[in-house]
Amino acid sequence: MGDVAMTVPVLRAFTKQYPKVKLTVLTRSFFKPFFRDLQNISVYSAEVKDKHKGVSGLYKLSKELKNLGIDAVADLHNVLRSKVLKSFLFGIKTAQIDKGRAEKKALISSGKFQQLKTTFERYTDVFDALGYNIDLSNPSFPEAKTINSKTIEILGLKKSKWIGIAPFAAHEGKMYPLDLMGDVIESLSKDYKVVLFGGGQNEMDILNGFEKTFENVVNVAGKLSLDEELDVISNLEVMLSMDSGNAHMAAMLGIKTVTIWGVTHPFTGFAPFNQPNDYALLSDRNQFPKIPTSVYGNKCPENYKEASRSILPETIIEKIKSLV
Repeated sequence: MGDVAMTVPVLRAFTKQYPKVKLTVLTRSFFKPFFRDLQNISVYSAEVKDKHKGVSGLYKLSKELKNLGIDAVADLHNVLRSKVLKSFLFGIKTAQIDKGRAEKKALISSGKFQQLKTTFERYTDVFDALGYNIDLSNPSFPEAKTINSKTIEILGLKKSKWIGIAPFAAHEGKMYPLDLMGDVIESLSKDYKVVLFGGGQNEMDILNGFEKTFENVVNVAGKLSLDEELDVISNLEVMLSMDSGNAHMAAMLGIKTVTIWGVTHPFTGFAPFNQPNDYALLSDRNQFPKIPTSVYGNKCPENYKEASRSILPETIIEKIKSLV
């Protein structure tokens, strides 16, 4: 989800700078709402678990895409599936992302601790190879959306400032300890409405617990469609997230996004779009010198799993309050 959300600011800039070029985004249908505000873009659904499954399915997909009259392919994913698909699109100009695996490996394993090229820059490199130079220096964002009646029933009318919090991530080492997150939620809920985001039954149970424990806290996980969640996010003053997809969803909408980094680090290139460096709150590398332990947070020593405990709740609270 995060990778898809990160394409949005780049594609928005492309459409502004090349308004006569039509873009077709090939992605899972679930992600279609991400692109709803982009002009001159259509979304083509890749049904990879159904009719486009496997090599034969990808061949079928390639024939469908050829019927669209595409002139070039920008592969922003560069995985086995997209490589196979491109092999069926022979004769059409293609370019693919360089994920910088060697540099990322060096950052993690050999102590070359330095900022690597961002994913957004890597995306623009793909378009540059196709002859479209993209300038990301002056981004634009959509206006806040009107909240529908269903969402108002859950959240109420906006009578105070809203702070979004998405406390989960795919891997334990990327998450802020939930007991400390409870302290953050409790403090912020005294001054603002706190809106909680997540997914999956276990996460929803935890978020429901926060909602029941503290006043002025609402859990929207499992209650809204992705379209409706994006509408809510567009009305936030600040989003607090881990290094996860929620951070990129907020940033693509131009929302101030504070991120907590456990065993991963912004130097890998995955910081949210257009956010100042000081919006990223980092674990103490004096205590945990092996950070980043991996690019995606899926590998970490046992004693690193709560590295983000080195970030005080007061630090997070003060940062958010300074931005509201």
